Amino acid sequence: MKKFSLMIASILLTQPCLASDNFTLYLVRHAEKQADVKNPPLTQCGEERADQLATLLSTANIKSVYSTDYQRTMSTAKPVSSREKLAIENYNPGELEQFSLLLKERKENALIVGHSNTTPQLTQLLSNQKVDDITEKEYQMLYQVQFIEGKSQLTLFNQPLSCGKP
Repeated sequence: MKKFSLMIASILLTQPCLASDNFTLYLVRHAEKQADVKNPPLTQCGEERADQLATLLSTANIKSVYSTDYQRTMSTAKPVSSREKLAIENYNPGELEQFSLLLKERKENALIVGHSNTTPQLTQLLSNQKVDDITEKEYQMLYQVQFIEGKSQLTLFNQPLSCGKP
């Protein structure tokens, strides 16, 4: 019994420290967008990808959702924000260094939706690892940056949705 009590006390004492230092950020480029339109909405496939993202992150304990102020990024973030009952917070894609510092300071699980030219750049700032650029035709990348006891670890996933074209 004594051993059990000491083990519980040890877990309780270490848990708050671990919880405050460990968090995960998920970064994606917006889903498929309609072509040749200023501030385009998502295509049907893009809407399906956004819904799939919400399903994939349903157990990720997301506490914040961030998006640039464009229709395609907001629409990509919306299923997660709706599922988690969170407001979408806008960020400026021109101030990625400041935004990366804010995310590290907040230390909470979050989804960040950006663009093909900013998502790899922000991921690199957060993870301190080289991240390859993505093309205008790539929508399936899901970047996971885990912070464990102050150190970052980057994992790259591919969303399984395929919309007709390989």
